[in-house]
Amino acid sequence: MDRSPVRIDSNLPRKQNVSDAPRTDPVPTSAPSERTATGSIRVPGATGAIRTLGSNPATAPIMLHPGDSISNGRRALYIVLLGALTALGPFTIDLYLPAFPVLEQDFDTTAAAIQLTLTGTMIGFALGQLVVGPLSDKVGRRVPLIAVTALHVLASVAAAVAPNLPLLAGARVLMGIGAAAGGVVAMAIVRDLFGGKRLVVMLSRLALVSGVAPVAAPLIGSWLLTLMPWRGIFVVLAVYGVVMLVSTVVFVPETLPVARRQEKGGATAMQRYRSVFSDRVFIGVLIIGGMTFSGLFSYLSASPFLFQQTHGLNAQQYGLLFAVNSLGVVAGVQTASRLAARFGPQWVMAWSTAVLLLAGIAIIVTDQLGLGLWGTMIPLFVFMTACGFTFPNVQVLALDRHGKAAGTAASVIGATNFGVAGLISPIVGWISRGAGTTATTMASVMVGCAAIGVLALWLIVRPRTVGMLAP
Repeated sequence: MDRSPVRIDSNLPRKQNVSDAPRTDPVPTSAPSERTATGSIRVPGATGAIRTLGSNPATAPIMLHPGDSISNGRRALYIVLLGALTALGPFTIDLYLPAFPVLEQDFDTTAAAIQLTLTGTMIGFALGQLVVGPLSDKVGRRVPLIAVTALHVLASVAAAVAPNLPLLAGARVLMGIGAAAGGVVAMAIVRDLFGGKRLVVMLSRLALVSGVAPVAAPLIGSWLLTLMPWRGIFVVLAVYGVVMLVSTVVFVPETLPVARRQEKGGATAMQRYRSVFSDRVFIGVLIIGGMTFSGLFSYLSASPFLFQQTHGLNAQQYGLLFAVNSLGVVAGVQTASRLAARFGPQWVMAWSTAVLLLAGIAIIVTDQLGLGLWGTMIPLFVFMTACGFTFPNVQVLALDRHGKAAGTAASVIGATNFGVAGLISPIVGWISRGAGTTATTMASVMVGCAAIGVLALWLIVRPRTVGMLAP
């Protein structure tokens, strides 16, 4: 019997032996191979999937995804580096939140004007992702990541020396664009390497970072304000960008083979966008993700004024409040990854979106009853925990269905999350312009966002129509 090596489709639902596979698609004899210490041979396929051929190829296991053959140490390194790249965006957006009252005084302007610098950053972040994601599907992951991160460094320096608010706002937009590559390319790299239930685990690690970073950044920012003026925060961000730039050059590999960049049907950005936007489930989870982030950032944009001015907390107490909320996000993300692998991400979101809505309503009720700071904090903690349950499942459902356009899909998710959040979060300041920021004005926007997310899940995604994850 002919036992010549064969290339196996990476979408097979289970691990197979070579003898089980069809023999109509041979691996090109010119494909580079690597002999391991045990005498087995690793043969990469045209799509980047890896077969391991031992002394008996007939019984050699098939690695369904390239990441299946990565050692635990290397996988841990990727988690750290990709997590740090993912965190660059949230830290760029949120690290200076505790300085909002100081900026208001230094530039002699209004709270609404300062909030617009946050809006500009998120819009820049969204637009940058729409460019970087499809570009990374076309030319590979490393080049866009390096180029855009370098832009972030330059823009951070410009923000640190900005003499007035308009120039600061312009620098912040460029910082948002420069931070866009981290999260998008990190998710695309994970999707290049992993699939099925292991994809759930890996994306849960990135979702942990993207969920915790927005609430941990103000804590770090408030601590930095005790050591330096607000301009020093942007110097710190510039240094962070330099570290990420060097780490990318040295440690982050190219995970998108040339053959996959040239696959039929994926040659243009328009084809990749058409692929993801023709998927009903993708559209539904896109709305859910955008609304969850909008609820989160409505809280973030309102909280400096709500807790420091209305409730009288200082910058350090305000940062501690964020640290407590970050524990809820951590618990939600890590629990969600296990539940999603067992029950399906769509059913985890069925619960988490309902809890988001109920927790937002509870904040309004406790505020109207005059229960004070703790009356707001307890349901707010529940809301943040529900955000942690939602984030990784949005990413899993979206990316697992679009492996060939992972960069594009990731960019659409990120652009929607931060773009919609950037447009919605200032609504809190607008409805608070007369009586000031209160828990009710903040939670009103959160409730509206959560309600839209619930409707999107049941009317568009329709959980009963979504299958379980592949191995």
